[in-house]
Amino acid sequence: MSTTLTAFDQRLRDSVMHQLVADPQVDASLVGVSAQEGIVTLSGYVDSYAEKLAAERSCRRVYGVRALANELEIKLAVERIDPDIACDALEALKNRIDVPLGIAVTVRNGHLTLSGVVEWMYQKMAAERAVKYLRGVKGVFNQITLQPAVAPRDVQKRIAEALHRHADIDARGIHVDAEGNRVTLSGTVRSWLEKDEAQRAAWRVPGVAVVDNRINVVP
Repeated sequence: MSTTLTAFDQRLRDSVMHQLVADPQVDASLVGVSAQEGIVTLSGYVDSYAEKLAAERSCRRVYGVRALANELEIKLAVERIDPDIACDALEALKNRIDVPLGIAVTVRNGHLTLSGVVEWMYQKMAAERAVKYLRGVKGVFNQITLQPAVAPRDVQKRIAEALHRHADIDARGIHVDAEGNRVTLSGTVRSWLEKDEAQRAAWRVPGVAVVDNRINVVP
């Protein structure tokens, strides 16, 4: 049993490594990969927060990855002071039409925190996208809260229908539970991409403020 598991882990590790090498957004020369029972750990160094996120996205695309620990450290080629990063972040947020006014920015040692209130999840994610690729950023903590303007109505039914319409999701193994504006997804899917798509489908339903994604990846 242990021999089979070890062989699987080695194949998975090699697949992830090949994926990272093939990704033009990642310099895999200083990245290490380990795998155990479908759980992949990334270690080593990258030049930016954007590259760290790119490595994580690459890893998620590999079939067989059940979970991921991203322990990559960021070694910036050029250090920047926090006030300059904060100014760039505020300007980037102001120039995004999909980010409402009123988002606050705090920067400490290159780590940026967003706070404020928005109506939709896409606005929260748009704010994060606007700042996470800025030069000098080492990490982003998105503490923006959701306050939907519409009341939740038939949330469970709408999410179930959305999942079944989605071409990239096998919805037969997914269960949806809704209580007010809070939604819990459970069950199993075949890949991490399916798990992410299911969560995005839930967020698109009007009235949803919280999505608890407990779906397990079972290749």
